[in-house]
Amino acid sequence: MLTAEDNRTLTRVGKGTPMGELMRRYWHPIAAAQELEERPTKPVRLLGEDLVLYKDRSGSYGLIDRFCAHRRVDLSYGIPEENGLRCMYHGWMYDETGQCIEQPFEDTVHPSGRFRDKVRVTGYPVEGLGGLLFAYMGPQPVPLLPRWDLFVTDHAWRDIGFTVIPCNWLQCQENSADPVHAEWLHGVYGWYLAQKSGDEVPPWRKAMMRPHQRIAFTEFAHGVFKRRIVEGTGEQDDIWRVGHPWVFPNILRSTTGTTSTEFQIRVPIDDKNTLHVVYTRYQFPPETEVPDQAVVPYYEIPLYIDGEFNLEVPLPQDFMAWVTQGPVVDRTLEKLGESDVGVIQLRRMLFDAAKTVENGGDPINVFRDPEANRCILMDQERVYYTPDRNEARMIYHSHQRYNPAIDQIIAMFPG
Repeated sequence: MLTAEDNRTLTRVGKGTPMGELMRRYWHPIAAAQELEERPTKPVRLLGEDLVLYKDRSGSYGLIDRFCAHRRVDLSYGIPEENGLRCMYHGWMYDETGQCIEQPFEDTVHPSGRFRDKVRVTGYPVEGLGGLLFAYMGPQPVPLLPRWDLFVTDHAWRDIGFTVIPCNWLQCQENSADPVHAEWLHGVYGWYLAQKSGDEVPPWRKAMMRPHQRIAFTEFAHGVFKRRIVEGTGEQDDIWRVGHPWVFPNILRSTTGTTSTEFQIRVPIDDKNTLHVVYTRYQFPPETEVPDQAVVPYYEIPLYIDGEFNLEVPLPQDFMAWVTQGPVVDRTLEKLGESDVGVIQLRRMLFDAAKTVENGGDPINVFRDPEANRCILMDQERVYYTPDRNEARMIYHSHQRYNPAIDQIIAMFPG
């Protein structure tokens, strides 16, 4: 159980708060690159700040204050120019740093440009990697955008799923430090839902119902491996020997087999809303023909279907659990047990990292050495649901079913 003050410390992400300052030390995904091809401006809310992401006609990206400094109109309706974004109301234009570089009428009256030189809005760096666009909102010097292996490895196909979830980001990430929930929420509850609807219960869901017998959590360079023994497995199995990693501070790395590996990234929109990003890499054997992927597609994973929580597949079941905890769960009312050791560990690591930032240091996973950042690899367990899994069938039973390109993905699977 936390005190009310500790709960506020862990959940508030605004500028100047301990967790807000910690999260501003990291790059956060804010859009698929393809979104800016379809429309070159996008309103973005990140860490409690209202911004506009744009792509100008030279192909450069900017992320600046959403509202023009002149009369405070919404720049997400602005006009991308060759080297900046122009306000549609009176023509003021801003570059990617937020500096005003043109004021058409004012420049006519005051050719010296002294007025525009004094006008600047907030501007943050943007970089693209693996089909995602990332923003950094922290202090200088800007760290390197982490080149996690899922973003950069060859002979792979990728896609991106988005969901906006009306709750605090920490509720999402604490789920990743809680292995036992899978047995109940996705196993027992999933079977219950299938029985109610008359659907066939797939073998992997039955396997998820196996009771947990031991759990453990091992810190490593980039976060924590959560390890488990479930009924029918032992210490020789890789779900115990290797484990299942979550990456500090807000990423879960998971897999549905030898081919499909994903990041679930919990991006704080503000204190009460989260952008949930699922980034999936399908890595195929060398003999498999993988078509060139000029565009990394994106799709929505629905939170609701016909006005009710989407409970069709495991990940939206997690969404339901997080949302029903409330916008910011009151952790002063918790009764934690032995299964919550990983949740307690995550909270401690967040407090420690916030203290590191307060003392002027870099928290873990802030990268500044280009050589160390070329491709950041980590080990991972094989999926434990069932040893004779059919990966294509499992994908059809997962959140990838909402991807319009699902048939193209399945066609690339061997056999």
